[in-house]
Amino acid sequence: MGPTAAAKSALALALAEQLDGEVVNYDSVQLYRGFDVGSGKLPVVERRGIPHHLLDFLEPDAVFTAGDYRRAALKVLPDLRARGRMPVFAGGTGLYLRALLAGLFEGPLRSEALRERLRTLAERRSREFLHRMLLRFDRVAAARIQPRDTQKLIRALEVCLVTRQPISALQARGREALAGFRATMIGLNPPRERLYDRINRRVEQMFAGGLLEETQTLLHHPRAECIKPLGALGYRQARAVLEGKSSREAAVMDTQTATRHYAKRQLTWFRGEAGVIWFEGFGDDPQVQRRILEALGRSPVAAGETALASPASAN
Repeated sequence: MGPTAAAKSALALALAEQLDGEVVNYDSVQLYRGFDVGSGKLPVVERRGIPHHLLDFLEPDAVFTAGDYRRAALKVLPDLRARGRMPVFAGGTGLYLRALLAGLFEGPLRSEALRERLRTLAERRSREFLHRMLLRFDRVAAARIQPRDTQKLIRALEVCLVTRQPISALQARGREALAGFRATMIGLNPPRERLYDRINRRVEQMFAGGLLEETQTLLHHPRAECIKPLGALGYRQARAVLEGKSSREAAVMDTQTATRHYAKRQLTWFRGEAGVIWFEGFGDDPQVQRRILEALGRSPVAAGETALASPASAN
């Protein structure tokens, strides 16, 4: 785990090679087909033959939640265990990883009709009106959800209305954590200035490498208005260029600034996770990779040798 541009994918490849493993993605945008340039998805030719899971397996307009991610990941793990392969999770969507490891409360499935009615209410009456509604149904949940956090307000109200129970009461019943694996969490903490330099260069490369064309293709999808990842970093700014609302230069600068802010939020989230082993530096640094392997009690394996790993030792 770590901020965007910390070279998590490179580290995942190195660990998978050394630990006889396979990579499992937990980046929310890389789940989708067609989102390659802007998501930083590792091209197939650069994966060195290592299988990757939960990558490119959703249609662009698919709706996918943290609960869906947990269920999908739990289908991948038994196969890896049966084949004696080490699961190496890599990504930047902390909520997805937390959903897998710590579990989620058993709430009802999404009701798109109810959600649409609540969204309409928010547009007509304000997000604060939704918060006042939640206050009547569940004062505990209302106290911890910001009045302007529309997404969480809608989900909380949806649960209350569908189950006729406060969402806080359902959440208090506990969660089912991942069983059968011991998770070892590795965090990358690169020097801030070098990270920001990488972010700036990556954004420039994205725009030079076809981000506008990729976004244009996605906008031609028959259900483009339903494609949630088009609001992700980079795609949002590219769309503004294509719609004549921004210049390319302004879009690049806006994406760089927003991505730097996002990297800070990611670090804040991951630092809140208990038990993370943090390493200074980038994941593509051979010295960082060596230190991580040594911390895991493994010696780097030379080319041509065989690495042994137990699926129960880490994920």
